[in-house]
Amino acid sequence: MADQTTEAYAPPNAQDVNGKTFIPDPKGALVPIETVKPTDLLVDETVRRVMYLAQDTHGQIAKLKAYTLEAVSAVLALLDQEHGVKMGGAKGNVTLTTFDGTQKVQLAIADQITFGPELQSAKKLVDECLVEWSTDSRPELQAIVQRAFNTDKEGLVNRAELFGLLRLEIADDRWQRAMKAIKESIRVEGTKEYVRFYQRPHARAPWSAVTIDVASASIIDGVAA
Repeated sequence: MADQTTEAYAPPNAQDVNGKTFIPDPKGALVPIETVKPTDLLVDETVRRVMYLAQDTHGQIAKLKAYTLEAVSAVLALLDQEHGVKMGGAKGNVTLTTFDGTQKVQLAIADQITFGPELQSAKKLVDECLVEWSTDSRPELQAIVQRAFNTDKEGLVNRAELFGLLRLEIADDRWQRAMKAIKESIRVEGTKEYVRFYQRPHARAPWSAVTIDVASASIIDGVAA
C-alpha cells in the first residue's frame, strides 16, 4: 500500500527538474521524491486531504455565520418597520425561536475589552493595601487579587476576577483610587458577534446546543452526527 502511494502520489508543491520529481523539505531544499520514505508521503497526502476538508468547512462556517447575521438582521428590520421597536437589546442581542419552540438561534454582540496603563497604577495601590492589611486581610481576598492581576505574567489579567474586585465594598482611600483606576483603564476596542444554535425534541425538553466545533462533534458508526 505504501509503495502504491509513493508511485501514485506527488504533493502539489512537487517540482519537475530535468524529468525528475523533487519536493521541498522544511528548509526549502529540493529532495528527490524517490528518496522520501513512503510513510512520509502517506502522511503528507493524509494531512493535505484533511486540511482541504478543514479549509472547506471553515469557509462553509463563515458563510453560515454571514447568512445567519443577514437573515436575523432582515427579520429585525421587518419588525422595526412593522412595530417600530427592536426585539434585541441596546447592543443587538436577540433570540429567534421556531413557532413550535423546538429550535432557536441566538445572536449576541459583545464588547471587545482591553485594559490601559492605568491598570498598573491600580495594581500598585492594591498591593499597598494588601501589604498593610497582611495581618488582617482574608486569604480569599489575596487570592482574588492574585488571580485578577495574574502577577506571574506581566500585562495578563483575568477580566472576570478584575470586575469582581470592583464589586467589593472597601472604604480604604487607596482601594477606592485603585478601583477608579481600573474603571479608567477599560478600553472598548470594538465588538464581536456570536451566533449560537439550539434544539430540543419538544417544547418541554431542555435545550441542547448545536455545536459547530470539531472537538464537540459526535461520531456515530463512523458518521458525523
